Amino acid sequence: MKPDAYDIKSKIGVVFQDVAVFEELTVYDNIDYFCGLYIKDKKTRKQYIEEAIDLVGLSEFKKFYPKQLSGGLLRRLNIACGIAHKPKLIFLDEPTVAVDPQSRNNILDGIKKLRNNGATIVYTTHYMEEVEILCDRIIILDKGKILATGTSDELKELAKIEEKVTIEVNNLSPKYIDEIKKLENVDKVTYNSNLLLVTYKKGKNNLVSIMEYLKKEDIKYNKIYSERPTLNDVFLELTGKELRD
Repeated sequence: MKPDAYDIKSKIGVVFQDVAVFEELTVYDNIDYFCGLYIKDKKTRKQYIEEAIDLVGLSEFKKFYPKQLSGGLLRRLNIACGIAHKPKLIFLDEPTVAVDPQSRNNILDGIKKLRNNGATIVYTTHYMEEVEILCDRIIILDKGKILATGTSDELKELAKIEEKVTIEVNNLSPKYIDEIKKLENVDKVTYNSNLLLVTYKKGKNNLVSIMEYLKKEDIKYNKIYSERPTLNDVFLELTGKELRD
């Protein structure tokens, strides 16, 4: 892309992980500056700025300077600066890193609105729950290599496990743990802090099976629930569980 390819650039929005705003400008003036790079008509620009401010929830902070904002509000401002000109293609690089839960929810809601309004969003994150909420198509990258691509359901099919059953049970004897390991379809059993995790590699009625075993052995439990493999399980399975720098 050439430096003067403004027609193309006006259709692209980029929000970097590191906040990039002007400390000397207020919230409103920061958004006005970045929007003004592509939107010259003042009336249209004012409308776009107000819509961006509403989208990220900064209406009460228009006259604030960046140094007066919390980390979560700064990230919201960063997003507003990148999307105020209404680009068709938006790149978002880990926009929810190190923000409070309220700001995170606000940011995710704003991104969903952008998507629902027709923008194509390329979203980079390590938070797999965000991927499940936002993304239609997913690419898992590791050290620059594409390991897998597909929808959330398609990627979950790559997991070697079919089901995970978690049981809250107090003081479970090692004898019972050994017996559970021998039940049909069981792949792995762990027991820590009164939580028994039973992983199955196949089968559809595993929850019923383990409940029948607990009843037969008169083992009392506080709660029990079953879940299919998550994207986080798939990610760790494909990339490994060792710590990274």
